Amino acid sequence: MDEKILTQFSIELGMKLRQQKLWVTCAESCTGGWLAKAISDIAGSSAYFDRSFVTYSNKAKHQMLGVSETTLQQYGSVSEQVVKEMAAGALKVAQADLAVSISGIAGPDGGSEEKPVGTVWFGFAYRTVNGIEVVSRHCCFNGDRNEVRLQSAIYSLKTLLSEIIKN
Repeated sequence: MDEKILTQFSIELGMKLRQQKLWVTCAESCTGGWLAKAISDIAGSSAYFDRSFVTYSNKAKHQMLGVSETTLQQYGSVSEQVVKEMAAGALKVAQADLAVSISGIAGPDGGSEEKPVGTVWFGFAYRTVNGIEVVSRHCCFNGDRNEVRLQSAIYSLKTLLSEIIKN
């Protein structure tokens, strides 16, 4: 069922992006490219999907997206601060109007009391007349590793559709 929802949201996103002549890019960590796959699974996505960054390691986040090493050390890769820098960095590098970033703890290990398994942060960056605006969201999903990753991809698409792209 969730795969069908993912596909439906990907189709809707593509239609909106195409109508508004917008381009999107992704910067993913815990989802490992799942969001980019969902977007690019739709025929014709080359009209609105620029590129994707899978930055699983902190080194990749720093090198490819310009996430500050200080931010990574101070807050950890699963944090509001990091996803905001990931999204802004992806938008700066890509030829896109919108960027979404995802970083979380999919499990089964890696969680803590402060950041339990299922904790995921999202960054959404978009261009405005004054530069780049970035907002963040936080969720704690239930389920196994793949369920957390799938829910993260779905949440990203749903949020782009309902909150980020203007109607």
